[in-house]
Amino acid sequence: MPTKSGADIIARLIERQGVTIVPGIPGGANLPLYDALAASSIRHILTRHEQGAAFMAQGMARVSGKPAVCLATSGPGATNLVTAIADAYMDSIPLVCLTGQVPRAMIGTDAFQEVDMAGVCAPVCKKAYRVQSAAELLTIIPEAFTLAASGRPGPVVVDIPRDVQTETATFARWPEPGRPDEAPEACPEGIEKAARIINQAKRPILYLGGGAARSGAAALARRIMEKAAIPAVQSLMGLGVIPSRHPLSLGMLGMHASPWANLALHECDALIAVGARFDDRATGKVAAFCPEASVVHIDIDPGQIHKIKTAHVGLIADAASALADLEPFIEKKTRTAWIARIAALKRQHAAPEPTPGSPRAIIRTAAALAGETAIVVTDVGQNQMWTARHYPFTTPGRWLTSGGLGTMGFGLPAAIGATLAEPQAPVVLFCGDGGMLMNIQEMATAAEIKADMTVVLFDNGGLGLVRQQQDLFMGGRRFATDYRARVDFPAVARGFGWRVFDLEKGGDPSEMLARAMGAKGPCLVRVPVDAAAKVYPMVAPGEANTRMIGATVASPEMLRERAAV
Repeated sequence: MPTKSGADIIARLIERQGVTIVPGIPGGANLPLYDALAASSIRHILTRHEQGAAFMAQGMARVSGKPAVCLATSGPGATNLVTAIADAYMDSIPLVCLTGQVPRAMIGTDAFQEVDMAGVCAPVCKKAYRVQSAAELLTIIPEAFTLAASGRPGPVVVDIPRDVQTETATFARWPEPGRPDEAPEACPEGIEKAARIINQAKRPILYLGGGAARSGAAALARRIMEKAAIPAVQSLMGLGVIPSRHPLSLGMLGMHASPWANLALHECDALIAVGARFDDRATGKVAAFCPEASVVHIDIDPGQIHKIKTAHVGLIADAASALADLEPFIEKKTRTAWIARIAALKRQHAAPEPTPGSPRAIIRTAAALAGETAIVVTDVGQNQMWTARHYPFTTPGRWLTSGGLGTMGFGLPAAIGATLAEPQAPVVLFCGDGGMLMNIQEMATAAEIKADMTVVLFDNGGLGLVRQQQDLFMGGRRFATDYRARVDFPAVARGFGWRVFDLEKGGDPSEMLARAMGAKGPCLVRVPVDAAAKVYPMVAPGEANTRMIGATVASPEMLRERAAV
């Protein structure tokens, strides 16, 4: 019967889960755990900020689909994780966050670096544990991995007092690693009712979200859409489920959508939402979203059904499992009039060719160079929306972005995490200068581990998307969105040991991008962007998605085409 310290138990249980890489920062309250990790097979990544550690873990989890682990000490170390924990909670990313805590006898005494981490994190994670003994770890650690990966995935926090890490426990055998629980299956009656709605529809649309991307539902969704001639829109988190160049793909819906996607949704008579939660950035004004549609909503999280948009059929199930059950009941259709209407909308709102050197042109060039196996990461802001709109996504699970929380500073550490998860895959990060500054210290981590990644930095000297909203909705009154002190990012990057290409110095963008993406280690490509550049179309907050700024108004011919459908 082995006798082990709490720290040794944690290290061994993490190894048994198959975790090989853990980012974090040590401190007094988690030093025993770090001492145990030093004797384990686990590779530790010393980050420069705890938020960076949690976002690196997110990058690994988003790419692998499995729970990743990050570490922090008590007090400020632990609270520095909170933003990334909340981000993972919103985007359904499985994390296990292990934090140190002051010794049990000192809890509640306002001890040095004491924070009630379980209380702080409870609203933004699936569960927050406070461990009371070394023996409890044998149950709690596997349970944390099970919970993080089960149902709608998400983060779990385990707060471990320092003396629990040094306390010993004797036990008969190691527990089995935590594994995801069986997903619920859709009821047969609901499947048949959903199929009737779809088969009877004249103007159906598939609405594919992050759950469809992560559940392995892409091939099933594509078969159903092709069999029944159903066009598909994708949420920000669902991009890649359907290849962007597929003739039935409408692209992204919502605030910065493809115009034809929002207009087609307004006309659809059946909406099949798969692994999507009707986020306000996707729906706009909910009362005006798909007003003529019967709604079929498939989601593994029962709390999402009827939460925002009332469903005519709600199926609580894994997305892939539900679509597999649904497929045999779907009738083969051509829906000629509806497909013609979609084609007309696309013609009417086709974007002009991009200006050379513009963000859109740079994104297209980078995509061609990176290839279909590339992992594409963004930060948050205009860089994110330009990439979402114009990158030619082909594969689910290769797109990493902060959707629900919209966290600036996400991009750089998440991209580093992606390189750790798949060292052989090309990793490209599209980032703005504002987001880059929020976790710029992780450039040192990238250099230290020689992360193979290319950062395309759109530098417009400020908070571009906030500035855009000031221009559009605040009468053009700009306040606190322009950086008066401009950062020399190439010089900073060189100081961290990165290779650098600066398009402001001239040269062929394609050639520079090719050199950057062919280089080993981290590389920065700075792209100067006009501060007046906008992301269009855009829907004003609270407006209906059909009221898009920067989109062409439907012509009388288009209205007649609609009436014919």
